[in-house]
Amino acid sequence: MRSAIRCAIAGLAVVLGAAACTSSSSDDEPQQGAQVASAVQIDALMAHLENLDRIAKDNDGNRAAGKPGYDASVAYVTDKLKEKGFEVSTPEFEINTFDLKSESLTVGDQQVKVATFGYSPGTDKAGLVTRVVEVPVDDTPGCEASDYDNLDVTGAIVIVRRGICPFAAKQQIAAERGAAALLVAFVGEQVGGGTLGSRDVAKIPTAGIGVGDVPALVAPGANVKLLIDADATTFTTRNIIAQTKTGSADNVVMVGAHLDSVPDGPGINDNGSGSAAILETALQMGSEPDVQNAVRFAWWGGEELGLLGSTDYVSKLSSDERLKIALYLNYDMIASPNPAYLTYDGDDSDKTGEPAGPDGSAAIERMLNAYLLNQGITPEGTDFDGRSDYGPFIEHKIPSGGIFTGAEDKMSADQAQKWGGEADEPFDANYHASGDTLANIDRDAFARNGAAVAYSVETYAQSIDGPNGVPSRADREAARGDEK
Repeated sequence: MRSAIRCAIAGLAVVLGAAACTSSSSDDEPQQGAQVASAVQIDALMAHLENLDRIAKDNDGNRAAGKPGYDASVAYVTDKLKEKGFEVSTPEFEINTFDLKSESLTVGDQQVKVATFGYSPGTDKAGLVTRVVEVPVDDTPGCEASDYDNLDVTGAIVIVRRGICPFAAKQQIAAERGAAALLVAFVGEQVGGGTLGSRDVAKIPTAGIGVGDVPALVAPGANVKLLIDADATTFTTRNIIAQTKTGSADNVVMVGAHLDSVPDGPGINDNGSGSAAILETALQMGSEPDVQNAVRFAWWGGEELGLLGSTDYVSKLSSDERLKIALYLNYDMIASPNPAYLTYDGDDSDKTGEPAGPDGSAAIERMLNAYLLNQGITPEGTDFDGRSDYGPFIEHKIPSGGIFTGAEDKMSADQAQKWGGEADEPFDANYHASGDTLANIDRDAFARNGAAVAYSVETYAQSIDGPNGVPSRADREAARGDEK
């Protein structure tokens, strides 16, 4: 990764990001980026977090999607944007949630390990006591109606092996044959982690078990009881979208951060930090900046429930509207208390985990790496592992990038020496917890990364060309041809 950014570093030695490697980049581009970056100050960033923290305190300690704290957070951001002249939209989308209250599976007085699948219906409060039928193991275990030939499963708990087809399909076929519930047998230690996908396809109680427990469950005369107490609900929430009135709408620079927290805490690092940074960038740029390319700011809802807001937004764009997005910048957790300095590995130069991002992602990584190096920080790569809102953008071949300061993983000794943190401690010990408050913020990391957010946005707002540029509209259309 470091060798890939040598050219950009040389340019930064003169002025931030100045294009010393090619004559195709304007000298104004890095200067503009540096101007906005210098305008984003830590006191203003912290003021936004203080407001989000206050909102959480006033609303049961969280800002989770579908809760009053999230609605108050949306109001705070939209009010700030409107004060600066932005036209703001808050498109709605539906969220299906699943709340598992309790689960148990017993054979006589013996407990059997069971893991209810997401969106599974519950049993009645007394539980389901009935016979158990195992579907014979074959090449399509429970995936074909013919797998049930010569089996009477009416009213029974059916067991099928994992594999070949989705869990929802296994459940659907079992329900159609009259089964009262379905248990999916896993090989190995894992017995769960499954989901039926949505409440719309859920027909009968469905859960995972270990294959080693199957003989006891199907033994003649076994007294088997399955109890699942669960609820699936639907509610409506919102994203926030605001675009500059200036700049080309055919080469949109899109930048996003999720605004929702988990229900267990106020979410000040995750992700008040990213939300505050792009908000302050928008306020400093204003609604009518002197830029070549329009900037579209987004605050996503429902990220903590599965990237739901960003996925809904991208999926509802037409292919032509998606082609107008030149790149996407994602900022999620940029002020962790034991901070890493990670940029999304757009070129897969780390050669670990997930593959490279779409064409142009490597350039975004080079630009951010060069900026951080100029600030005395040596970054490392982090995978596009699908844990944040870049997911639906890279799925549609939109080049993406961003900065991340780490979550539950622990800092290595080498990283601690490089960044000055604590080895063998999590980057964020309060990840997804009630302790993600103002006290959970590393101000130095927040200041550096807040400025980096502004720099990245303004750099591409001025030009998507040059050594760290991304594909043009014509090149995007060729690369994303299957979007049509």
